[in-house]
Order: sequence, then C-alpha cells, then structure tokens
Amino acid sequence: EALDAPRWQWTGGKKIQVERSFPYAITEELVRRGHEISVLPENITFGIYEGDVSRLHAAIREVEEDWVQFFGPQDPVYCAFDGEKVVSFCILDEMGICQGLRIAGPGCVGTVPAYRKKGIGLKMVQNATAILKDRGYDISYIHYTQVGHWYARLGYRTVLRWNCRGILP
Repeated sequence: EALDAPRWQWTGGKKIQVERSFPYAITEELVRRGHEISVLPENITFGIYEGDVSRLHAAIREVEEDWVQFFGPQDPVYCAFDGEKVVSFCILDEMGICQGLRIAGPGCVGTVPAYRKKGIGLKMVQNATAILKDRGYDISYIHYTQVGHWYARLGYRTVLRWNCRGILP
C-alpha cells in the first residue's frame, strides 16, 4: 500500500516536490502555509539502462562530451526516461571496501539541459542511492562534484575538499 501511495520529497527550505497524483487538498494547504510546490513530470520513468549504448551516449553528449568514455556497455547506469529518451543518468559506481565498509555512489550524474530544474536529476540520484543501499553498500559517496549543495538536499555532506594542489582546509 505504501509503495503505491503518491510520494513527496522535501528539496530544501520550503520547497517540496510531489508526484502528479499527490492529493490536491494537501498541496493547496502546503501552498497556503508558504511552501513552494513543484510537480514531477508525469511521463518520467526511472530504471537501469539496457540495450545499445548509442541512446545513452547521445544524452551524455548533451551534458558533457568527455564523459562518454566512462559509460561502457557493461557499466550499470541508472536513468530517468521520457518515453524512450534518456533525460538523466548516473553510473552506479562501486568504489570498493575501506575499513570493512562497502562503498559505492552515483557517478557522472547528468541531466540533459531541456529537462533541468524539474527535480528529475534529484529524484534519480535519490533512487540510485536507495538501490545501492538495497544492494548492501554501507556508504554512498560522491567522489567529485562542484555542486555539493545540490547533493546536500539528499543528505550527502562534504567530508573532503581538494584541488590540483591537494587537500583544502
């Protein structure tokens, strides 16, 4: 029953994202109380990418041409789809074991420009993180990003900052 119920997600401050089927009366009350509500597009689905990587590579090229090399046919990639079109993607990156803890995380996260600012990428990373947890990983780690504040909306926190000169204070 809970899996079929309309879902919502707090995305920071007074911002809440809801599924299209979320009860209108509750949405109205949240707006009345000063919340900013966004609705996840209805036609977006999520899942592991399967098949020929050419469609996936086309989406990656729209985001970052250099990343195509990191997405091979055997890599586990979690995506958001608009019909058959890949609109957001991330590698389910297994990083190994450290001090007995299994570590993995979403890597090379991207959303094609026309689909940004709709909550799709955030929902995709939230789903990908849950998949990794279900697979028995103890820690989910983002190993390189310039948008730490974006990941913080899902509970990630910065534990190390570095640049070409080394670790930053």
